[in-house]
Amino acid sequence: MPPGGWQQPMSQSPGQGGFAPGPLASWGSRLGAHLLDNLIVFVPFVLIFGFIAAGFGIVGSDADNEDLALGGLIAASILGVLLYAAIYLLYAPLLMKREGARNGQTWGKQALGIRVVRDSGEPFGFGSAALREVVVKGLAVGVAASIIPVLPWFLNFFWPLWDDQNRALHDMAVSTHVVKS
Repeated sequence: MPPGGWQQPMSQSPGQGGFAPGPLASWGSRLGAHLLDNLIVFVPFVLIFGFIAAGFGIVGSDADNEDLALGGLIAASILGVLLYAAIYLLYAPLLMKREGARNGQTWGKQALGIRVVRDSGEPFGFGSAALREVVVKGLAVGVAASIIPVLPWFLNFFWPLWDDQNRALHDMAVSTHVVKS
């Protein structure tokens, strides 16, 4: 291993435009990017949910009719869950598929100067980003956590602390590394 840390391999075929080598991102920068991304997704959701709830007369009304208020709360909750799911499913894949220097970056990763690179050297497309961020990181770890509570989340989150290449379990599953950009 080079003294500066792991280096991103270049594409196998010329002209595919691999990624420039770079040192690995620290666990702290990964954590910071994760927290920023969650804020970026969650804050607009809360604001929009508040407007939806206000539109159904749940917030800031005298609501004499409790049944109407309960119906509005249920409708706002369903719309809120659908909205959050749409934001969650699209946020990282749409940002990570950007062309050029921003490929492999969400806004949180971009703010902290890190990016995800594929071991093959290929840039992220929507499908590869969705596989990493939504299917493996979200769904697979979530399903495993429903069988064994908390442990899969804990292992996936803290694995980079003892892995020699700072990789989380989801990085290993989809052959990626997180590097400084």
